[in-house]
Amino acid sequence: MIRVLGIETSCDETAASVVALDGTSAPEILSNIVLSQIEEHAAFGGVVPEIAARAHVEALDGIIEAALADSGMALGDIDAIAATAGPGLVGGLIVGLMTAKAIAAAGNKPLIAINHLEGHALTARLTDGLDFPYLLLLVSGGHTQIVAVRGVGDYQRWATTIDDALGEAFDKTAKMLGLPYPGGPNVEKAAASGNAARFAFPRPMKGSAQPDFSFSGLKTAVRQAATAIAPLSDEDVADICASFQAAVADALGDRVGRALNRFRQEFPGKADPALVVAGGVAANRTIKATLEALCVQAGFTFVAPPLKLCTDNAAMIAWAGIERLRAGMAEENAADFVPRSRWPLDSISAPMVGSGRRGAKA
Repeated sequence: MIRVLGIETSCDETAASVVALDGTSAPEILSNIVLSQIEEHAAFGGVVPEIAARAHVEALDGIIEAALADSGMALGDIDAIAATAGPGLVGGLIVGLMTAKAIAAAGNKPLIAINHLEGHALTARLTDGLDFPYLLLLVSGGHTQIVAVRGVGDYQRWATTIDDALGEAFDKTAKMLGLPYPGGPNVEKAAASGNAARFAFPRPMKGSAQPDFSFSGLKTAVRQAATAIAPLSDEDVADICASFQAAVADALGDRVGRALNRFRQEFPGKADPALVVAGGVAANRTIKATLEALCVQAGFTFVAPPLKLCTDNAAMIAWAGIERLRAGMAEENAADFVPRSRWPLDSISAPMVGSGRRGAKA
């Protein structure tokens, strides 16, 4: 039996979870507590790092206590502590990782520093028992990537955004149209009553031999369309959202379709290939339907973990800790680990968006 306490504070959710695995049955999420900071940031139209860090400080101890209580476990019953150590907002990362270090030291427990993106990458093995290898589409506020997940710690990035992440494009589009934060759900809600054929927005990178994503041009097209017909009526906003969402789904389908073909070529012996979609944007029903249809056509299994495990949570961090423990990959010097605001899942691939003293962004 392995029982791991996971801690997640990379952005605007304060989370703690206990996940257990006994080796003979499916893993079990014994608790998964997530406290969202949406209300704290809504007035600013996005996450304010200083506010996020302070909120983590105020809430984290209570969230951890609640996670232990819900799991029916005392700290002495826990075998290891896993905490997000990057990438993310460095203030929040410091809060979570330093708390984890203190708990591990006080309880004489192993500490595992987890890459937040690895948590997303491995979630499908927690929820669906998926075998390696599989293809991952990670679409969130900070990342848009296609990754070949070949094993624990073995990831190959096949595509990434060359400018904005998709979640960022949704948030900025919502802000331009006067929709509240968070942008993704509100754009989707407005699009439900809109005419997706009214605006002929571009499908960035569609048909390109380059496998990557781009969303800044689409965002600019939305701004130009909105400016041209301002002031906007509710119908205008709905039509722009529907047209934007259709363009996104079309562009994603083209990019992912190329990756599915590549997966077939690189893993010809894989009898049951799967596409895993993770990240908050995976909740969008239009995007999900497009990808599901694409998988049916290509003969892939479509896997989307439950929404509460697609968005930021600590269960995925605890599970990544269990995966690393089982693989003998827990770092012995994790107590000295320094939080990383930038930490690519695939450290070999060249960065596409920004790099510097803090390392590659994507």
